[in-house]
Amino acid sequence: MYVAVKGGEKAIENAHRLLEESISDPEIKPVEEDQIKLQFPYAIDRIMAEGSLYDKDIASKAFKKAQGDIVEAVFLVRAFRNTIKKLGYTRPLDTEKIDIKRRISAVYKDIPGGQILGKTFDYTHRLIDFEDSEISDKKTDYFEQNDEIQKTFPRVTEFLKNESLLFTDPYKNNNPKDITNQSLEFPVSRDMRLQAAARGDEGFLLSLAYSYQRGFGADSHPFAAEIRTGDVDIKIIPDELGFEITIGKIEVTEVVMVDSFKGTNEKPPQFASGYGLSFGKNERKAMSMAIIDRAMRFDEFCEENKYPSQNHEFVISHCDNVEASGFVSHLKLPHYVDFQSELLSLKRLRQKHENKFFHQDTNEVKSNV
Repeated sequence: MYVAVKGGEKAIENAHRLLEESISDPEIKPVEEDQIKLQFPYAIDRIMAEGSLYDKDIASKAFKKAQGDIVEAVFLVRAFRNTIKKLGYTRPLDTEKIDIKRRISAVYKDIPGGQILGKTFDYTHRLIDFEDSEISDKKTDYFEQNDEIQKTFPRVTEFLKNESLLFTDPYKNNNPKDITNQSLEFPVSRDMRLQAAARGDEGFLLSLAYSYQRGFGADSHPFAAEIRTGDVDIKIIPDELGFEITIGKIEVTEVVMVDSFKGTNEKPPQFASGYGLSFGKNERKAMSMAIIDRAMRFDEFCEENKYPSQNHEFVISHCDNVEASGFVSHLKLPHYVDFQSELLSLKRLRQKHENKFFHQDTNEVKSNV
């Protein structure tokens, strides 16, 4: 027999106390938020991106409060974000003018400004270091081969456009909607799809991007035309001034992926692109986002919509980890009344099932007699 479990405010208080005590040790100094920002930059960047708030201090507080649970930290940041008054909108980022930290292309070896590796795990040995490594006091120069730091970097995709080998994006929207203020309605425009993906869960987008590459996509191989990370200016136009001013900088990762497009009767064979932009150094997320953006543009290229990565509603409705986590995690909360209702319904169905087969068996006995 099902018995309801009873609990209350005291049990919840004790659960919170146990949570705090589990990470407390008088012999171990608590980690400081400045240490978190410095030593866990990739976690902080992911929290800011999926939390949809560029604030390293808030992200580090959330990371500490969540005890390293990224999704929980994102939830905390989103909750805090909802308490902040929105003052206005910035101008579009000019990522051509960027204080570059990393810039690579997988399609052209020699690009204007050169390949700039920056900080990356790409060429490290995937081995755990069991000994403390010494860090040199010497400052590393991003631009070891350049005398001056470039401020403007032409896009690699311009080379393809100049040769008419890249599908020119006809999409232009000077009035993009804000999905944090407006409900999503399907079909969704590309600006809203990109917004949703920018806030989306990295793991979910990564899995979809992987599925697109291994056969559940447009039967093509994406290439990283350009990946760039750096600081860009944030600009606004205050109502009282009426002209553009710079109010600060943020670090972003921008990715353009390209793959082949076989063409139609109206369009010749060429390359098609996908776009990704994320807060901080968030390469895997931005690459996945760009691959999914390309997949969701199937209608522009007269491609059949038959894979998960192409389905707008599937991707957008399931990429938000806060919503997904809330929907799954709420199952841990009391469902006593719901379960009792389901239990009674199931018992009635079982009774009908037993009665049905009892009558069938009885009829068979009569017919045999």
